[in-house]
Amino acid sequence: MPAIEVRGLRKRYGDTLAVDDVSLSVETGEIYGVLGRNGAGKTTTVETIAGLRRPDGGTVRVLGLDPLRDRNRLRQVLGVQLQEAELHSALTVRELMRLYRSFYREGADPEELIERVGLTEQRRTRFEALSGGQAQRLNIALALLGLPRAVILDELTTGLDPDARRQMWAMVEGLRDDGVTVVLVSHHMEEVERLCDRLALLDRGRVVAVDSPAGLVSRAGLEQVVRFRTVEPFDTAVLDRVEEVRSVRVVDGRTVVTGSGNLLHAVSAALVRADVVALDTRFDQATLEDAFLALTGSAFDGGE
Repeated sequence: MPAIEVRGLRKRYGDTLAVDDVSLSVETGEIYGVLGRNGAGKTTTVETIAGLRRPDGGTVRVLGLDPLRDRNRLRQVLGVQLQEAELHSALTVRELMRLYRSFYREGADPEELIERVGLTEQRRTRFEALSGGQAQRLNIALALLGLPRAVILDELTTGLDPDARRQMWAMVEGLRDDGVTVVLVSHHMEEVERLCDRLALLDRGRVVAVDSPAGLVSRAGLEQVVRFRTVEPFDTAVLDRVEEVRSVRVVDGRTVVTGSGNLLHAVSAALVRADVVALDTRFDQATLEDAFLALTGSAFDGGE
C-alpha cells in the first residue's frame, strides 16, 4: 500500500479551481517532488494531505489514515514544514523544541536535532531574533521532532546559504535511508533533480506528468547531443543501429550524434564494440527546466 495516496482531489476558492482532479501515489521511503509554477496548486495539495485544508472532492490517505477524521493519530506519524509558520516570538529555539517535543509520545532528542540543523549557537536565541535562514532550519527541526514516518517539506531550503542547503539535502537523503517517506515541494531545479526519486508536475491545478527527473526529460522528447572526434576515420553506420540515436553527422572533423534516452552510454558502448576510440567527448543534455517548458507549454517561474 502506498504511504500517501491522493485520488481525484479538488479544491475551489470562490471562482478559482485551485486543484482539479489531482491524483498522486507516493511509495514508502520515496522522496516525491511536487513541482509547478506559482499558483499551480502545490501548496493547496500538500496542505490538504496534511489535514490543514478540507477538500471539496476526492480522497486522501496518509499511512492509511484520513487526515481530517484521524487528525490526532496522523500528527504522531506525519511531520510538516510549511513555507510560513507562526511560532511564539518570545520563546527561544531550545524552548520551542522542548515544547514541541512534548506533543509526541516518542520523538527525537531536541538538543541533538538542534545540532543537526546547525542551530547550536542559536539555542538560546528568541524566535523573533532569528534570521530567515535560521527560522527555516528551526521549522525543519520541528517537523522532524516526532520521528515521523512521513514528512512534508514545502520549500525546504528557501533562505538558506549554499552550505546550509547542502546540509539539508544530506539530512533529507538520510531520512530516505531510514525509510521515511518525503514529499518535497521546491522551486529549486537542482534540488529536485538531486533528491527526488519521482516528480509530479502540476500546472493550473492538474497533474501534467509523473516520472523520475530523467524520465521527465526523456518523456518530453528533447534531444541530447554527443560530440566527439576520433584519431582515425570510422564508419558512422555503427551508430545507425543504436536505438537511442536519431541522427549522425560529421561537422569539422567531429562526429555529432543526436538522440534521446541514455544516449551517452549507448553511443559509448557501440563505439567500444566497434573498437573506435572517442576523444574530447562532449555531452549536452536537456534539463528538467527544458522538460517543464515542453510538457506544460510555459516557462518555469521558480527561484529565490
